[in-house]
Amino acid sequence: MIDIEIGSNLKMTETQKMVFDSAMVFAIQEIKPYFMDWDEKQFFPKKLFKDAGSLGFMGMLIPVEYGGSGMGYHEYVAMIEAISSIDPSIGLSLAAHNSLSLNHIYMFGNEYQRNKWLPKMCSGEWIGAWGLTEQNTGSDAKNMDTVAKKDGDNWIINGTKNFITHGKSCDIAVIIARNGSKGKSHEMTAFVIEKGTEGFSSGKVENKLGMRASETAEMVFDNCIVPDTNRLGNIGDGFIQSMKILDGGRISIAALSLGIAQGAFKAALKYSKEREQFGKPIINFQGISFKLAEMATEIEAAKLLTKKASDMKNEGKNVTSQGAMAKLFASEMCVRVSNEAVQIHGGYGYIKDFPVEKFYRDSKLCTIGEGTSEIQKIVISRDL
Repeated sequence: MIDIEIGSNLKMTETQKMVFDSAMVFAIQEIKPYFMDWDEKQFFPKKLFKDAGSLGFMGMLIPVEYGGSGMGYHEYVAMIEAISSIDPSIGLSLAAHNSLSLNHIYMFGNEYQRNKWLPKMCSGEWIGAWGLTEQNTGSDAKNMDTVAKKDGDNWIINGTKNFITHGKSCDIAVIIARNGSKGKSHEMTAFVIEKGTEGFSSGKVENKLGMRASETAEMVFDNCIVPDTNRLGNIGDGFIQSMKILDGGRISIAALSLGIAQGAFKAALKYSKEREQFGKPIINFQGISFKLAEMATEIEAAKLLTKKASDMKNEGKNVTSQGAMAKLFASEMCVRVSNEAVQIHGGYGYIKDFPVEKFYRDSKLCTIGEGTSEIQKIVISRDL
């Protein structure tokens, strides 16, 4: 039988298997007993991420000298997959912390900045947020309204970011602000802002369809004074940096999608063997068995796309197109698989006593976050 549970790298190394198994044990022991309660209450379990940090999950891709785990994308994907197969909300938060805010500081920060912030983030003592999106500029990020004006050795930032993972509970945020004209890709700059900085506050916490234990909120900047030493890279490079960060971030959304699909498939397969109609398990009916066959095939295809993107990322190659392909296919696949898992469960798939209801709600975010499916098609087609 095809094994669709072991992670994206179809033949795992010992290290990858160790990471996957460790993440699965963590998810079963520390997440599974509580995830539906967190979902109902839309509760963000911030303490959990310090526990994740102690296992190395909060700095997977960061070198050991900065407090990270020093691993590659295959190990990172395995961790996200395993946890997301139990609760995609927690997988999403781990992906956002690792791929976006943490990775942005590592990739574009200087040695002082790396040594100042990365160890606290890798340990889980601090959790990060990343702010690019605004209310009126989702896919059209170059027309952002948030402005940064130079004032001596400081910058004064005004504006609002929305749909930000950990926008309220973060300890540190990387944000992109416009320092010139709208629509100019080289007139935006990246800054690191610590919680407690005057003029930096949170706004509305979104009440979401799914991924409810992963906090999504506004970040508000009202004459927020940020020292120039908190600027990441050169003035005007913020948007270009962001596009490079999203290249890798899309691999993490592909991994998140794989975890969701595998969790939903596993539940549907188990149910189809146990549920009897007309005197036999429903898996013996062609209508159900063909659904399961298609689901398993699509999961395997998404694994291969994600593996190729991870290989290229580990080799330092450009993954703009490959990351977009993996994200596009895996995210759309996880919606289809979750939908079919609900269908296989029939009426029971529509109630919260069975896990496929939550996988179904959570899956849709994967086709939207870190660039919609439509944006992925633009990225891929431009690269052809």
